[in-house]
Amino acid sequence: MSLLPLESLHYLKDKKPLLAFSGGADSTALFFLLLKADISFDIAIVHYGLRQQADEEVHYAQDLAKKYALQCHLLKASDIQQNFEYEARRIRYDFFEDLIQKHSYTHLLTAHHLQDRLEWMLMQFTKGAGSAELVGMKQKEQRSNYTLFRPLINSSKEEILSFLKNNHIQWFHDESNDDLSYKRNYFRHKIVNELIKDNVEGIKQSFKYLEEDVSTLIKEVQVKESEDLSLFISTRDKRSDIFHIDKILKSKGYILTSAQRQELKEKDEIIAGRKFLIVFNQGIYYISPYILETMDKDFKEECRLLAIPSKLRPYLFKHPMAFILYTKFMACSI
Repeated sequence: MSLLPLESLHYLKDKKPLLAFSGGADSTALFFLLLKADISFDIAIVHYGLRQQADEEVHYAQDLAKKYALQCHLLKASDIQQNFEYEARRIRYDFFEDLIQKHSYTHLLTAHHLQDRLEWMLMQFTKGAGSAELVGMKQKEQRSNYTLFRPLINSSKEEILSFLKNNHIQWFHDESNDDLSYKRNYFRHKIVNELIKDNVEGIKQSFKYLEEDVSTLIKEVQVKESEDLSLFISTRDKRSDIFHIDKILKSKGYILTSAQRQELKEKDEIIAGRKFLIVFNQGIYYISPYILETMDKDFKEECRLLAIPSKLRPYLFKHPMAFILYTKFMACSI
């Protein structure tokens, strides 16, 4: 079986993708598979400045881009003082999304594979999750102005390494991925790698069944965003709505508790962790940071006429672009 399924090749032919590149085995394999398939793309790499080897990885990315006439976008990240995994991910995706907007890329390609997917599923299972949350990484996810696409999501690490070895392709190993103090690494080395070793085809099939189940369970929505305001039209199904709210908040670094999920089933407005406001109003869900702000009389009156929920008004007052999105979305949805 090809690492890159035929439908993925056809799907990307007329697109403008950006590949999230690191120099590791997975993104390097995807780089050469895209070349082999004659797919046009550019690459983006983030240098966190923590490892000496990272300099070599950046040079490798730049050399590859020069050799194959691609554009290599580089970000040298500022120091991360705490919560490294979350902050690194935020910096990375902010960088990718800025590039997407600036250069009109249609797709962001990541090299997540079957082990990543199983690792995510097991971690969610230990926290408490339903079928939709267990599936986690899908091959294709629509974002506000691009599509996140994972061509290797059904390929195992062993298949990726075999491709690199058989084609004599250089790649780098990040030793921090062996540090078992990180929960993700513990799951990978102690559970996932052993579990997948003799059960790869069954695991692939299980994910296929789960995806089919979830497609009937969760109704899709189109999320609109401006500044830190996110909004979407309710699916009229609480299970689907809460799934999408949870997904939005996770992207902002916040995880809903079981009690908060229950609150969302019963109430139209909650404040999550004193950080985020979630409001359901006139068939639309709004998710924003929760703030208090003194507003002028004219703005208060405009909010009253527009029937804007009172707790949402301070954020909209302080963030004019979010207020514009709100009013435009309301006008279109009426």
